[in-house]
Amino acid sequence: MTLKLSWLTAQPVAHRGYHDLNKAVWENTLSAFTRAIEAGYAIECDVQLAADSVPVVFHDDEMTRLTGIKGDVRERTSAELGMLSIGRTKDRVPTLKQLLKLCAGKVPLVIELKGREGEGVDDGFAEAVLEELEGYQGHVALMSFDHHLLKDLKAARSPWPLGLTAEGANPEDFFKHDEAMQIGLDFISYFWGHLPNSFIEAQRKLGVPVITWTVRDENALEKSYTYADQITFEGFVPNSKDQSATA
Repeated sequence: MTLKLSWLTAQPVAHRGYHDLNKAVWENTLSAFTRAIEAGYAIECDVQLAADSVPVVFHDDEMTRLTGIKGDVRERTSAELGMLSIGRTKDRVPTLKQLLKLCAGKVPLVIELKGREGEGVDDGFAEAVLEELEGYQGHVALMSFDHHLLKDLKAARSPWPLGLTAEGANPEDFFKHDEAMQIGLDFISYFWGHLPNSFIEAQRKLGVPVITWTVRDENALEKSYTYADQITFEGFVPNSKDQSATA
């Protein structure tokens, strides 16, 4: 592992912030991010592009599960989304800018860009994220399942490390992943349940850091630390004696 990315694996990464499985503290909210900062965990979050081309922190394409309102998150402006309650709590859908202001370099950020299929649908997405990050003082890594977004980030000369979010246990999967790595990526976030495998073993031998998703119990924790370098977790307190304790 290169020294420049040692921070990426230095501490567990809180999946969508340090939430409590959406009981009182909901995923991808400023409350979950504040809790992660206070606990000293790195933060993983998801970013979508709102209708006004502003990056917002939100996982699902459809808004119903998190807001109770039907519709595509991309059809609302960031201002409209900022008025929607998450899980009927005080939290609203935050912008990436709000998250950056809150975090302010206190803990690392691992930001996943949620792309869409279709010609030109994601035009400007990568550039909008990089624009928000301009001048940010702190550790940031960007990742995506979507190869076209990773190519866009690379073409835009991202100053931040870029990673492939991936899964799969078949040779066909590994071929696609190898193609993605040819973009010139710096790390991998892989589904723990598909470890070990030859693709990840080969990448680690090349010095590519690997974090896993999403670790929710002791079995996943042990497997991740055997075959990867760090975990992205939710629903328990990592490194505690009682791995089943709720977060």
